[in-house]
Amino acid sequence: MKPFPLAVLAAAVALGGCSDTSQPDAATAPSFLVGPVAQTHYDGLNDDLLTAGLGRAGLQSAFAPALSTPPSPAELRRLAIWNNYRALLDATPAGGYGTLYGPNVAPDGTVTTNPGLVAGTEFIAYTDDGVTLMVQVPDGFTAAHACIVSATSSGSRGVYGAMATAEWGLKRGCAVAFTDKGTGAAPHDLQADTVPLIDGTRATQAAVAASGAASAAQFSAGLNAAELAAFDAASPNRFAFKHAHSGRNPEKDWGRWTLQAIQFAFYAANQVVGRVLFDGSHERVVTPGTTLVIASSASNGGGAALAAAEQDTDGLIDGVAVAEPMIEMPDAAGVTVRRGSTAYAVAGKPLLDYTSVANLYESCASQAASVAGAPGLALVPAALAANRCAGLHAKGLLASTTPAAQADEALQKLRDYGWEPESGDLYASLAGLEVAPAIAVTYANAAARARVSDRLCGFSFAATDANGAVIPLDATLLANMFGTGNGVPPSSGVQLVNDLDPNGPRRASLSTSASTGLPDFDLDGAACLRALVTGTGPQAAAVAQGLGEVRLTGRLDGRPALIVHGRSDGLVPVNHSSRPYAALAHLVDGAASQLSYIEVTNAQHFDSFIGATTLLAGYDTRYVPLHLYLLRALDAMYDHLRNGTPLPPSQVVRTVPRGGAAGLAPAIAASNVPAIASAPAAGDAISYTGATINVPD
Repeated sequence: MKPFPLAVLAAAVALGGCSDTSQPDAATAPSFLVGPVAQTHYDGLNDDLLTAGLGRAGLQSAFAPALSTPPSPAELRRLAIWNNYRALLDATPAGGYGTLYGPNVAPDGTVTTNPGLVAGTEFIAYTDDGVTLMVQVPDGFTAAHACIVSATSSGSRGVYGAMATAEWGLKRGCAVAFTDKGTGAAPHDLQADTVPLIDGTRATQAAVAASGAASAAQFSAGLNAAELAAFDAASPNRFAFKHAHSGRNPEKDWGRWTLQAIQFAFYAANQVVGRVLFDGSHERVVTPGTTLVIASSASNGGGAALAAAEQDTDGLIDGVAVAEPMIEMPDAAGVTVRRGSTAYAVAGKPLLDYTSVANLYESCASQAASVAGAPGLALVPAALAANRCAGLHAKGLLASTTPAAQADEALQKLRDYGWEPESGDLYASLAGLEVAPAIAVTYANAAARARVSDRLCGFSFAATDANGAVIPLDATLLANMFGTGNGVPPSSGVQLVNDLDPNGPRRASLSTSASTGLPDFDLDGAACLRALVTGTGPQAAAVAQGLGEVRLTGRLDGRPALIVHGRSDGLVPVNHSSRPYAALAHLVDGAASQLSYIEVTNAQHFDSFIGATTLLAGYDTRYVPLHLYLLRALDAMYDHLRNGTPLPPSQVVRTVPRGGAAGLAPAIAASNVPAIASAPAAGDAISYTGATINVPD
């Protein structure tokens, strides 16, 4: 380089030309991060962000990645990505994997032979609340076209719990902001007093304390030595899970933690693309004003995205695109849901409310003649279902006196409480897989801020034998649970246990109720959980307070939003979530509202069940993948924010089931899954009249 002319330098000094000593802005770590920020680059050849090196074929494989004993952090990460990706979508080719979606499908829909590995850098850290945040910045990320997509975990999963949503962003060069939202797959083993660490490995609490790393554990049940000893003596071989037993009602902070993940993403992105400054920091070149940010995810992760948008006072989020969101409506929201000529008498209830109703009636309703061909019916022992029906009658919860009439009445009870008729075929599989009791127990504990030692309604978590008796959990299952678990037992060998069975603690689904003297899927426990919602007393009051802390407002302040939801959803019914929220958002924001609600027929909550053609044959013939419509909603939101393309209006998308023989449905075709219309037909348009949403039949 040529030397700078001294005469020019002298003139510049004389004119004050060197008086400006300002430096570029540096990207500083958010103040809510504690401890080190782990940063790992994946080359996209041997390992990567999206598939952990497995590629399209590896994610599709029904065989889990191999593990050492004990597993390494890298192996646990790979297992977690494989498990969580598959948990949210149908990974079978006939269902659309590899043709309609998947790592090999380009952003424009082109099907390639590319295995889909995405090179980039992964950042992971704890917040001062003990929540895990993670950011993935693909190598294709640029400051010139910066974008961030949030992928808050779905269900009670850990930080990798929304990998299927993350795929959309990674393939477009967007950074993806993850949070476990105060939930997680790996438990505190109370008997051995071991806890999960941020990388999924396990250590004793004593070792964690000795290390001096106060935040090194993902979760601890918070019992002191005396309390732990007493609990273990009374109830050996039990586990505490973060969602149920953190004692902090984590749902109330899901929006805030999603916003923190986005803030972390800005910091991480600048570490990748910002030039290094003289002090070793990185220049802040990726800013909210120059970055497109979409809040997204599915199920309660989708609800967290909406909560974040409502709470965003800093202008971080530009738009929202979510699927089947679990939305906690405000009490007495003042909105009406109407389908065709029918206005629903019950709508907009909290998750714990309607799930506690499902927990009472689903197993009995599964025996109704009108749903006799439902998938998964073999998972519900008919004798136990008959006992549940009889027990409901004995408690005055059913009026009918014959098993057939009781089943029909139970089915009608669910419809009267807000489920659509299209959900009827789902009750057998949801009851057989113990979905409602698992969720009711977890959310009741969370809302009440219960400790594991409280044993709310007599429930605990433990491994059981074939007869339902509590046994120690296999050590390998525990060591691998960061990668295999879903955070809400039954999961990875841990079952829901009824500690109040008169014959001793027993797996709840096999237990006897003290009030009936019969094995009836623990009717007493289900009635207790329902009473926490409807009753009085300290525990019910605690639950009511917790539910009051988690309700959304519908105020998006005109921020564009797309919600897609399956009409048949049996877990998060549209009448308790997306329909009333869309009505509320239009009521609150008025003419400024830019929320579009897309209701998809023949779609339900668990896309992964569609491909389970052995256990749940018949899902494949009945249901189309809702995940595809989340991807289309993300495409539409991206085009709207980038290019000004109008968002599609609220509408019903009428899909066509694949049909065929149960378990042998023909491969999905484009004709099964029509596009979201830019101008829907009059018979498909969803409209809003004052405080009412009008959904066509």
